[in-house]
Amino acid sequence: MEDKEEKGFTVKDRRKVSLDDAERETDTEQTQEQTNAEQEQTQAGSGDAWRKDQEKGSVPLPEVTLATFIFSLSSSALLHLGEIADPETNQVRVHLPLAKHVIDTLGMLQEKTKGNLDPDEDNLLKSVLYDLRLRYVQKSTK
Repeated sequence: MEDKEEKGFTVKDRRKVSLDDAERETDTEQTQEQTNAEQEQTQAGSGDAWRKDQEKGSVPLPEVTLATFIFSLSSSALLHLGEIADPETNQVRVHLPLAKHVIDTLGMLQEKTKGNLDPDEDNLLKSVLYDLRLRYVQKSTK
């Protein structure tokens, strides 16, 4: 099996400036090197399994909607409440201050979007907040 190197993109400078071709090539190479370095840093922060799946193209990203954003924040709150395991470590940890912060963020989102949501979005946000707040109170009173 051959390892294929990922090829970046080519930057063509079409500005009307008085750089000669050698300087322009150097600038393009430096920009490409910076872009590659930034991509490597981003990938280094991700889990190995996720990165391998992403390279294979088997991890489709969901459509960006208010509902997916609410579910994402909800999952984060559930993680901090110890209701679900951390996907990278499979460990369950309770961190109530972080859970409260995420729940408060959802509450702020509800206040700031009041009157601007369709009925389904409004009901989703209300029910998620109700559930998370109830779980938070149960965990914090133990």
